[in-house]
Amino acid sequence: MSVHIAATVAGSSGRTRNGREPATPAATSAWASDAGSAAGDAVLMRTLVLRTFGDPLRLEQVRRPDPGPGEVLVRIGASGVNPLDTKIRTGSAAHARVALPAMLGMDLAGAVVQLGPGVRRFAVGDEVFGMTGGVGVVPGSLAEYAAVDADLLAVKPPSMSMVQAAALPLSVITAWEGLVDRAAVHAGQRVLVHGGAGGVGHVALQLARARGAEVFATGSGAGLEVIRSYGATAIDRTTTSAEQYVASATDGVGFDVVFDTVGGAVLDSSFAAVRTYTGHVVSVLGWGSHSLAPLSFRGATYSGVFSLLPLLTGQGRAHHGQILTEAAGLVESGALSPMVHPEQFGWDGVTSAHHVVETGAARGKVVLDLTRPPGSTGLRTAAATRTER
Repeated sequence: MSVHIAATVAGSSGRTRNGREPATPAATSAWASDAGSAAGDAVLMRTLVLRTFGDPLRLEQVRRPDPGPGEVLVRIGASGVNPLDTKIRTGSAAHARVALPAMLGMDLAGAVVQLGPGVRRFAVGDEVFGMTGGVGVVPGSLAEYAAVDADLLAVKPPSMSMVQAAALPLSVITAWEGLVDRAAVHAGQRVLVHGGAGGVGHVALQLARARGAEVFATGSGAGLEVIRSYGATAIDRTTTSAEQYVASATDGVGFDVVFDTVGGAVLDSSFAAVRTYTGHVVSVLGWGSHSLAPLSFRGATYSGVFSLLPLLTGQGRAHHGQILTEAAGLVESGALSPMVHPEQFGWDGVTSAHHVVETGAARGKVVLDLTRPPGSTGLRTAAATRTER
């Protein structure tokens, strides 16, 4: 693949990964290798490239980037697949501001192999995780290496594998921004999570419980048992109306916080489910047209969450790293455990992985294991995994 293409994928629109001067591509290429080529060597790395919206991702080679000021070079061990990744691929996510050709993949876990100028928080060899790119002009994690703004990263929980760690970043950042930054959830509150068995939802209910709240969550089918397994009270959305669960869970008073991961009519019902005066609704999908009258008549409040902003604007990135550091502590204490889809895909499985997410067949977070080279054995299948304590 040509140097011109590599530069375009890395963000040739004049805006760089972290708002600093463009980095100069450099050296090395396999998971098992170290960073050690001489500066200026044009060693290639594998990456999956989107060239046309709606087409499959293509396995190509580009020059490995060199970390710029404030960046670290990460050898990527695993890349999480989010619903937004599939929407970007099909051209259905204008808000992600992706220009083609592009490297997708927002979540990663891997090892630091090189430090850019000015980096003090990490050392070579540190295992890290983060939501680091795949939107705007920031290259994503479907590659052997990524030059990442160090502010976006945290040290990976030691007890977690790369695959488990790559399942967390977007989900826990989104949940934290909603429940902690916006709603300030605390002990003694009743919290309702809509979509409690989903990728963000199952993390959100654990986070709310970790902060001392009594947690209820809506779901259906097998998702109800997932909700219960994480210690929340499950509400079957197919058989229970908002009026009924507000009455049974809160004696008709309403929830202190409603965290919505579904949007649409579910967000509308959330406005009528919160406590008067002090109730707070938070949504990660508040993108439609909604009447605020039910919320206004309660004197309650609303916040939206758009966790891509630091990647798109370059502002607030250090906070994402701080969130992940806090999340790592919750993992190690046993208070936070992501559920990982039982099929683990490698480089050759990206199309299948996207299909699982798009069709709603995922039982937990879908993750690509990038330590397995193209052409290696196919799917590894096991029971859905979570980090137990």
